[in-house]
Amino acid sequence: MPMLRILGCETSLMDPLAGIVYLIRDFAQRELSHKVFFAMAIGAILSYFLATPTVALASVCAFIAGELVDWTTFTFSKKPLSQRLIGSSLISAPVDTFIFLHILGYLNWLSYLLMCVGKILGVMVVWLIWRYRRAKFIVVDDGAFGQ
Repeated sequence: MPMLRILGCETSLMDPLAGIVYLIRDFAQRELSHKVFFAMAIGAILSYFLATPTVALASVCAFIAGELVDWTTFTFSKKPLSQRLIGSSLISAPVDTFIFLHILGYLNWLSYLLMCVGKILGVMVVWLIWRYRRAKFIVVDDGAFGQ
């Protein structure tokens, strides 16, 4: 994807669209538990075939950092699932983004802001869809639903 120069910073149109991956990763963590690291290893290997070595390295390092945040949140937090999904994403998105952009040499305030906001918005959209779908299947006396 070509880089754009906006407000004196180089950024990509894909920066704000990267967030959906975070909730997918969180759901994978829920379903696969500690086996998610095996899936991460497969993803890392595939990155080297689908991207340049620098992009693959940046992606793998950022993904490992983000996954460690998610894994820690999902393993040790006793919060309901919906809170763990949002909480882990709010922490892992900025960490992952910083590492990714830094390794690529594209770390600037605009790219960082766009990627973080985009990731968190992507997480929120998928999370709201998930909550809506769960609400259709789970009915509690007060109209709320657990997890």
